[in-house]
Amino acid sequence: MLKKRIIPCLDIKNGRTVKGVNFKNLIDAGDPVLLASKYAEQGADEIVLLDISATNENRSTLISIVEKVGAALDIPFAVGGGVSSLGTAYDLLNAGADKVCVNSAAIKNPDFITALANNFGSQSIVAAVDTKGNLDAAKVYSHGGRKATDLNTLGWVQRLDALGAGEILLTSMDHDGVKDGFDISMYRQVSELINIPIIASGGAGKKTHFKSLFETTNVTGALAASIFHFNEIPIPGLKKYLSEFKIPIR
Repeated sequence: MLKKRIIPCLDIKNGRTVKGVNFKNLIDAGDPVLLASKYAEQGADEIVLLDISATNENRSTLISIVEKVGAALDIPFAVGGGVSSLGTAYDLLNAGADKVCVNSAAIKNPDFITALANNFGSQSIVAAVDTKGNLDAAKVYSHGGRKATDLNTLGWVQRLDALGAGEILLTSMDHDGVKDGFDISMYRQVSELINIPIIASGGAGKKTHFKSLFETTNVTGALAASIFHFNEIPIPGLKKYLSEFKIPIR
């Protein structure tokens, strides 16, 4: 059994970490380099850094921030936002990222996932999926959750698996920032459909939410933001809590 991962997420806008609810009403949460360093020291298994305005501003992720975060970390970190070419992916990986996250560019051109996997290896490719709606009716959104698509979420994650993605970062927009728990039904269903690892995002508010996710689904990673940024749930305490229930953590 794969050990479970606790993954803080840094949503970046204008060089700062921000956090909102349902992808809206963003507030400042601090310096991304300092936060990433703190989480690594606390025992985070990985870091995800998402430049949430890159696609809408038609630019690539800010390399300078990636270089600073990469220099400060000794744990893996993934970077997303505006990854739309092999050159951009190369630049991010060369700057220190271990993985790149791709969302909108894959929706526009699904074969881009295969090209990335062929050039850099599937282990370096995270397919990010922002979804809204319940189970079979859930739809995929692009451009940082701003644009609805006709893609069915369940069908899309299966296609991403077949195209060569190394893992899926699946965010429930309905649950994002609400802190009432992960969308267990969706993650259970998706984890039974595909064979690659899944990172669940959206809804973490209590330690019990992580416990329920890991005990009732095959998801291997749990991503959260504000509960870590604002010291609501320290990572060491969360890991100790999960270990008490024999949940395999790193």
